[in-house]
Amino acid sequence: MGKGARKKGPKPDRKPKVRDVFVGQPFEGLAAEPELIALREFVPSATAKLTLADGGDVTLGTVLPMAAAAFVRSDGERFLGLQVQTRSSDISRDLGRALRWLLEAGPGDVLSVPDTTSPTDPDEHNRLQDLLVPSAELEVALHTDFAWWLPEDADATGDVAVSLERANAAIMPTDRLGSGAYWVLAGEKAHLRWVRPEPENLLLQALARLSAAGTLGLGEGTRYAGSFRAHGLLVPVWDLDPEAHAREWAEPKDQLGARLDEALKSLDSEPLNATERRARDGLIGRQLTIR
Repeated sequence: MGKGARKKGPKPDRKPKVRDVFVGQPFEGLAAEPELIALREFVPSATAKLTLADGGDVTLGTVLPMAAAAFVRSDGERFLGLQVQTRSSDISRDLGRALRWLLEAGPGDVLSVPDTTSPTDPDEHNRLQDLLVPSAELEVALHTDFAWWLPEDADATGDVAVSLERANAAIMPTDRLGSGAYWVLAGEKAHLRWVRPEPENLLLQALARLSAAGTLGLGEGTRYAGSFRAHGLLVPVWDLDPEAHAREWAEPKDQLGARLDEALKSLDSEPLNATERRARDGLIGRQLTIR
């Protein structure tokens, strides 16, 4: 058979390739964006009720048993997990698909991993921005352990018991000082980690203005340690006195926030001077990207 004959006949159908585009700021457009990032990245044990656009009762949790994406407790309470080991290029879509699954699940059902492989459909509408009330804030409840995995008076058994023991052992003392702002005691060091909603360039300029003025700290014995990027936002970090109680930093944190807001507003009419630009360059040198 010649080459011409071999080429004849219907061509097999080929599915178009789906390009999975990385979403660098997956929670953009949600009022709870800083809180969602904090709960996903460094808050150990916390829960918060989600405000769904179509109603329904779902609890957001930092870590679920065996790092599941979602599960329904035996008493019917539904939980959506933030800290999971598997992710696609769009975390908001992963969480939205898990949330869709959760709304149809029954007591005892577990979604071990989120759906990260199904092709993206423009009409899917499964991102958190599609399913939640965008203006809703999160009322976060911090926990000292993961007993909330179980209904009251229930005992953990099997794999859940092992997972519970390991998770409890890994908890670092944590306290919430405001939206996206958390005191964390990490071994012998204490930190303030503060997820800020402003664009990175503007925030760095404001931080530099405070740094040049000597007002970037939270008081004696504290220092600005640097910052890291997480899901499109900048998270400044301060070293604190580990001997002081978390609540002692609430007022200094609010005062720093007021200075930072004032510095942000001043940028509209007063560009950085030479000293402040040098301070900004120094701050940029202390940045990391973890997500």
